[in-house]
Order: sequence, then structure tokens, then C-alpha cells
Amino acid sequence: MTSESWPASLADSELEELDEFLRAHAEEDTLLLDGVHGLLTSLAIGPQPPKPDEWLAEVLHEPFADAEEGERVLTLLARLNDSVLLEIETGAYEPILGEIDTDDGDTAFTSRGWCEGFSRGIDLRASVWEARLGQDSDLMQHLGPIIALSIEDEVFESDADFAPLTDEEYDECIARIPESVEAVASYWREHPVTHEENARLHGTEPRTPPRRRAGRWVH
Repeated sequence: MTSESWPASLADSELEELDEFLRAHAEEDTLLLDGVHGLLTSLAIGPQPPKPDEWLAEVLHEPFADAEEGERVLTLLARLNDSVLLEIETGAYEPILGEIDTDDGDTAFTSRGWCEGFSRGIDLRASVWEARLGQDSDLMQHLGPIIALSIEDEVFESDADFAPLTDEEYDECIARIPESVEAVASYWREHPVTHEENARLHGTEPRTPPRRRAGRWVH
């Protein structure tokens, strides 16, 4: 694929437009822009990409106001998905994160929304992810920063007693998300889904209700 044929990333104004749409239709378990980006990321680097109607069901929960709105939103989502694939392919991936207000009146990045979306992408292929994570410590290691953030942000629950991350450790894990994404993408390319695992994908897996989070998105 030549550079001329690569899909263009969304402009900041288009990201803002999509963000506003998602916020206007947000419910307690609805993914916002950071969550949608995490969802698309985990699907892009995972064992077997789902069809659009699978992941769109995780993002859109209400009918569009009209055909024009539907076409516009679906176009923006498709282009966001293309941009995730392009960034991973070219080694230029950066997560869309949220911002939260701190006690001292400043703002800080939060990975909670992104990690929530990432976890839902894993849920869509849960049987394969869980089997591999139970068998291959390398995959668990590649996911290390994302798992640490997800536990800290209470997206994942763990029976193990983990000490809370310091602010410096939290920021370091965020900085390592692109490295983790690249490593997981390479893992699944080098260790594709087996016939047995492919058969399991037709089953259903229980889902843990997602947690709500607030804040603004930042890329």
C-alpha cells in the first residue's frame, strides 16, 4: 500500500465531533472516545479481528437522528479504526487518553477509559485470549503495562495484592502503552489462532459490567 492510498487520520476537529456525539449519547456503560480507541486497538492487535457489526454494537446503542447523522458517525468511526491500524502498521501508535482534574486544581492523564475499551475488545475474543494468557507468559509480559493500569484504574479485578502505583509509575505505564501494543501485535502475528482456538470463538463468554469514568479525551 502506497502512502497516497493510506487513510488519513482524523483531524482534531473530527475527533472533537465524534467525542461530542458519544458524550451526547452516553449512558453509564457507554464508551467515550478514549474507550472506543482502546476497543479498536485491542481488536487491531488481537487474535482475530471481528466484523464491524460486532464492535459497533459496543459503541452505538441508540438509533441515529437521521440518515445524514448515521452516515457521518459511521464514517468517522471507520476512519478512526483505519487510523489505529495505520499507526500500528507504521510504528506511530499513540493512545487517546482522558484528562481528569486533580486535587490541586491541575489536570492529569487517565488511562481508565482507554483500558475499559481495550478490555471490551479482549472480551469479544475472550476464549482465545484467556487460553493464551494461561499458557504463554510472554503474552502476559507484553500486556504488563496495560494490565497494571487496568488494575490501578479498577477496570480489571485481581485476587493478587498489588501495591498502588505511584504517580511516576502510573505515568511510566502510560508511556509504555505504545510499546505494549506493538509487542502484542507482533505476538499474534507470530503465533496466530489455532484451529482449536478458532472453534472456541463460536462460543459465548460472560461479561463483567464496565465501570463508569469521567474526564476529557486527549490524544
